[in-house]
Amino acid sequence: MATALSSVQTALFSRTSLFRHSNGLRSFSICSPFSSSAASVSTDNLSRKKWRQPVVSVLELGGVKITKEDVVRNDPTNNVPDTIFSKLGMKLHRRDNHPLGILKNAIYEYFDANYSNKFNKLDDLCPIVSVKANFDDVLVPEDHVSRSYNDTYYVDPQTVLRCHTSAHQAELLRRGYTHFLVTGDVYRRDSIDSTHYPVFHQMEGFRVFAPDEWEASGMDATSFAAADLKTCLEGLARHLFGAVEMRWIDTYFPFTNPSFELEIYFQEKWLEVLGCGVTEQEILKRNGKPNNVAWAFGLGLERLAMVLFDIPDIRLFWSTDERFTSQFSKGKLGVKFKAFSKYPPCYKDVSFWINESFTENNLCEVVRGVAGDLVEEVQLIDNFTNKKGMTSHCYRIAYRSMERSLTDDEINDLQWKVREQVEKKLNVTMR
Repeated sequence: MATALSSVQTALFSRTSLFRHSNGLRSFSICSPFSSSAASVSTDNLSRKKWRQPVVSVLELGGVKITKEDVVRNDPTNNVPDTIFSKLGMKLHRRDNHPLGILKNAIYEYFDANYSNKFNKLDDLCPIVSVKANFDDVLVPEDHVSRSYNDTYYVDPQTVLRCHTSAHQAELLRRGYTHFLVTGDVYRRDSIDSTHYPVFHQMEGFRVFAPDEWEASGMDATSFAAADLKTCLEGLARHLFGAVEMRWIDTYFPFTNPSFELEIYFQEKWLEVLGCGVTEQEILKRNGKPNNVAWAFGLGLERLAMVLFDIPDIRLFWSTDERFTSQFSKGKLGVKFKAFSKYPPCYKDVSFWINESFTENNLCEVVRGVAGDLVEEVQLIDNFTNKKGMTSHCYRIAYRSMERSLTDDEINDLQWKVREQVEKKLNVTMR
């Protein structure tokens, strides 16, 4: 299972974990969300559809063409901006010379060496999935905050951009897969800072056991699966980080019980590496494996790559600047990134009276829509409520390019556009 939303880290796997914010079926090369739901985007639906002229560009996902109008729609339930559509199909995790691809391949090497190529690898599954696959199939409650339009990108009421790679878990189980690693790009409406980005990459691992495997051990099924899971992931941590001190933290996720987080002591601090647990029996029962037991883990590739490669800002993963891309080579895990940009940030403040529907995630979407990757951080620096009960927020926006100096005119133009769009789209009163 793969990731949870930053606003609910205590309830779901963190970006570095299973349900969250941080990899293939070789036979699944087409763009399919694995759902029979009529509301989801299936391969048949895509092939039968009369494609309209694309507004900006056309994506080829596994041979299936997806136009902008299929993702960014003039529909009140659609909240996918152009900036997110532009990231679909980039597949950074499939580039062998990219830090994310290098890390993914290093994890593959560990599983191949220790499990005799038993795990199927899926890294080209379509990120457009049904609400059922993304939430219902992994037991996320109907009233859970992660289903909110403030947290998830909805194509329509029944279709989303996957929040986590666990969105493919149920269908893979129904298709008979028992050992798999799923890697892919996942999408979340989130805050803006050096470690958060609305698109990131996850890997989920899943293993199913048959009764004869735990019966021979003399252990009960749950204890057997939990012990095997911990042995597997401790080995993976040593493979990536060397001989580090580790500790297990008991936690809660809606789709595993018991649930754990693995932390390692690295560079003089404890670092959360991943979330994991023994799969809830209900998931196995629903998908044709009532007599089995399973474990699952999830990790965020960006978070681990930032540590292993000393990459200071998550925006750099999307850079096409040769000063960044040329520093990494296939198979070279942990090469330390050498900074090439020391341009200072420029800070601009924006203040307004909020309304009842205001959320910071919506503000961040507006700022990203204007400034793109030139915005480094959006931070609340002041808020107060007056005698009339009106609440004011003041946010400090840091603008900085990772590749060049920004001019005063350029920054001022961005700030004015941000103010205009904040007032227009968020229906707030500027101060």
